[in-house]
Amino acid sequence: MVQHTDPEQNRKIREEMRIRISYYGAHPEKIEKRLRDLDREWDTERTLEANAATLALSGTLLGLLGRRRYLLLPAVVTGFLLQHALQGWCPPLSVIRRLGVRTPAEIEAERYALKALRGDFDLMLETKDPQERIDRVLQALGLEN
Repeated sequence: MVQHTDPEQNRKIREEMRIRISYYGAHPEKIEKRLRDLDREWDTERTLEANAATLALSGTLLGLLGRRRYLLLPAVVTGFLLQHALQGWCPPLSVIRRLGVRTPAEIEAERYALKALRGDFDLMLETKDPQERIDRVLQALGLEN
């Protein structure tokens, strides 16, 4: 998806994220709230799916009300969804990205940067023993035996 986005838009999104991470690095007491905000942020996938569902449903309802030409709308929308499933991109994504909507990977990158600033990974870095690191990671994830 990022590879299909205008390089200037990608640069802008990365720069905004860099500024946010710098801000929260200087204000660690605000990291928790930002992490909660990231949990609620809509990514490109969710935005695309919600818009596609809205357009397909609207076209179907209008078609059922006797305006048959509107049945073309769900056909186009589902075609775009199929294209997205097969290629990882479709034309509406260009618009969504221009609106500043981030990919799931971009949101996760900010989340992990904030967690690192908060110190979530410090305990894992205190040891060089690979098995102990694995045990600490599993413990942090709640997957220990």
